[in-house]
Amino acid sequence: MIKTLFQKLLAKSGKSYSIDSDIPDSLILLTLYKRGMMLIRGYLKTGSKVYFERHCTVYNRKNISFGKNVTIEHHTKLDGYAKHKIILGDGVKIGAYSNLLSTSHFSKFGVGLKMGNNSAVGDFTHFGAPGGIEIGDNVIMGSYVSFHSENHNFSDLNKLIREQGVTSKGIIIGNNVWVGAKVTFLDGCVVGNHSVVAAGAVVNGVFPDYSVIGGIPAKIIKKIE
Repeated sequence: MIKTLFQKLLAKSGKSYSIDSDIPDSLILLTLYKRGMMLIRGYLKTGSKVYFERHCTVYNRKNISFGKNVTIEHHTKLDGYAKHKIILGDGVKIGAYSNLLSTSHFSKFGVGLKMGNNSAVGDFTHFGAPGGIEIGDNVIMGSYVSFHSENHNFSDLNKLIREQGVTSKGIIIGNNVWVGAKVTFLDGCVVGNHSVVAAGAVVNGVFPDYSVIGGIPAKIIKKIE
């Protein structure tokens, strides 16, 4: 009975997978309780149907657009101070201890983050979004992934590096991409649709659709055919 009810709730939220028959009812009940508390907390924080765990911080809430059934796990910080609206699409999930940094310095107002429907990132994700980050739909990522969407200038020998400002091109991740744990995305990189990024890769370049990439720096390992 409990599994049947939970399966219907999953279907309503757009989830198509079937519950493993070995999952105990007690785990389902615990999950329903936790989700209920998260929904109450999210509504109090945002006035929307958003699921927030404890100890989350939101700055400049009015500049953040939450889609339906967004989940923000515990100890996550969201910086809404950006030129463009921060967009978290339907079904987005951000793992625990993650940090969205939209503006890093008063000398440059940041661009921010756009994250598509049903995309999720694992625990300890760092969104360095001053130069802009765009993540497509149905993107799944492991833990300890980091985005760095700006570079420090360093060519002037008469100035300290920290005084030479930054350049930004932004980062773009396509639709239906799987990103392994501990991947680093550098400014200007583009990962095409239907691609896979191997764990530990450092991505700095433009990669076409249907690519499997990995390494330091990342290179195309093979094409998905």
